[in-house]
Amino acid sequence: MPTLRLALCQVNPAVGDLTGNAGLVRAWARRAADAGAQLALFPEMVLTGYPVEDLVFRRSFVAASKAALDRLATDLAADGLGELPVVVGYLDADGPPQVSGDAEPGRGARNAAALLHRGQIVATYFKHHLPNYGVFDEDRYFVPGDMLTVVRLGGVDVALTVCEDLWQAGGPFAAAGQAGVGLVVNINGSPYELNKDDVRLPLVRRRAAEAGATIAYVNMIGGQDELVFEGDSMIVGPDGTLLTRAPQFVEHLLVHDVELPAAHGAGPAATADAEAVDGAQTAAGLRVVRRTVEEIPPAPTGPAALGGIIEPVADEAEVWQALVLGLRDYVDKNRFPSVVLGLSGGIDSAVVAAIAVDALGADRVIGVSMPSQHSSEHSREDAADLAKRAGLDYRVEPIQPMVDAFLANLSLSGVAVENLQARVRGVILMALSNQEGPLVLTTGNKSELAVGYSTLYGDSVGGFNPIKDVWKTLVWRLAKWRNAEAARTGGTPPIPENSIGKPPSAELSPGQLDSDTLPDYDVLDPILIGYIDGDLGREGLVSSGHAPAVVDKVLRMVDTAEYKRRQSAPGTKISMKAFGRDRRLPITNRWREDG
Repeated sequence: MPTLRLALCQVNPAVGDLTGNAGLVRAWARRAADAGAQLALFPEMVLTGYPVEDLVFRRSFVAASKAALDRLATDLAADGLGELPVVVGYLDADGPPQVSGDAEPGRGARNAAALLHRGQIVATYFKHHLPNYGVFDEDRYFVPGDMLTVVRLGGVDVALTVCEDLWQAGGPFAAAGQAGVGLVVNINGSPYELNKDDVRLPLVRRRAAEAGATIAYVNMIGGQDELVFEGDSMIVGPDGTLLTRAPQFVEHLLVHDVELPAAHGAGPAATADAEAVDGAQTAAGLRVVRRTVEEIPPAPTGPAALGGIIEPVADEAEVWQALVLGLRDYVDKNRFPSVVLGLSGGIDSAVVAAIAVDALGADRVIGVSMPSQHSSEHSREDAADLAKRAGLDYRVEPIQPMVDAFLANLSLSGVAVENLQARVRGVILMALSNQEGPLVLTTGNKSELAVGYSTLYGDSVGGFNPIKDVWKTLVWRLAKWRNAEAARTGGTPPIPENSIGKPPSAELSPGQLDSDTLPDYDVLDPILIGYIDGDLGREGLVSSGHAPAVVDKVLRMVDTAEYKRRQSAPGTKISMKAFGRDRRLPITNRWREDG
């Protein structure tokens, strides 16, 4: 059986940076060649970044993507890498982008893969299954492909597929099985969700069985707005054996030698299961397009390349890495010099500060304590303790004189005074951002966002929220994990134990606690998770054991807070149903689960 040395290039592209992304491919193709690779694989739309969203509708961007692909093929050859077959994802089009339904049927923008060799685009493939759920809206942007591209190289027939093709039975993987290929390449821009890595391996195994072939799955890493991609690239044999698996959340070159069945016959030929229609071979309803790469780098001598198997980490470690990477890339790709956040002494701001320091370094994080007359001494001390532990730039800006100035000119009481304090703090943070350039981080967790427990233009002010998709109970778990991890590795636990252990409070009025307004979080979060993530209605929640009166109260709060969520800052998605991209409800809405 032939052996191919595969290089799966788990890289971090930036949307719209065609020149930078092409340079990324060239640099990692060089690393792959130096490792003796005979086939190098890059992620979905690596050349343009992913997802490009409505950039698809700009003809200039589509044309630039196609031109960049041509240049990349030429540049790889000029770099002395022409003999190495390289598979890259890019944006293509065989007609004008379909904006108003006036495009020619079956033609339009394409989510595409190309195989480059000897300065040429040897083969292309258009993504067949287009996801249109959750964060995906690919029916809006792309036209599905109706072919399977099979390339014979190194004596092996290799099929090209893209991301969602793997998640659906039938289609390209069934066609690959009928076409008798030995290897299916699947290039991905698959966003992270907690425990998705537990789903991914069984899925790849099912498609390997369907195709009767080895699958090389390569995924990108990095943050793009709310999305974060974790890599987790792998190779799985036709019998479901996991051959090699890459780490999560880091760029990585996964090099592995794979034994593959030799292609049959002198030239590509249909198997008994495939048919010929109008002179073209078809399989599982797709046209099969065959190409041949005449020469590839010779098989390396010496020991076999074994990529190893990296086991997935615990949930808290996985989420922490996702939040760190999501924040780092949002800040760096948008070219902010630093970040600033309010430090209250509470658990949420402490966790956000620790994430920010891990993401950017303490020298790029500003923490501001903004005490009022209601701020407890322990809260001030906890904020200062956090700043000392983390080593960040710590400042104190008392808000009471500013609040008093407003109250001298406005007749306010009750909640209006509480909200005024929060809004004064928002003004201070935004003023620092305007003056010095840091991005303001807001620190509200998903539980608070769900029930509207925040002040618009106050504690909700900011350009990015690292814990927007993190339930309050998970915030506590993350804090405990991060401190334990620091202790395990000989570092200083960044989060004060008092911030973790004390009852949560906004401290906007004397003796105020979150529990004055909300159910305890260990009661609240399961209701929210059932309602938001699980789409359970009132009856389903009550039948699950939740008290009817509590359910009614929580659902009313969630349903009436949509206008606040619509104005919230973006934040890293870690769950199956994040606010904004996944869960989209009308603001004006008279439907109520409680009647």
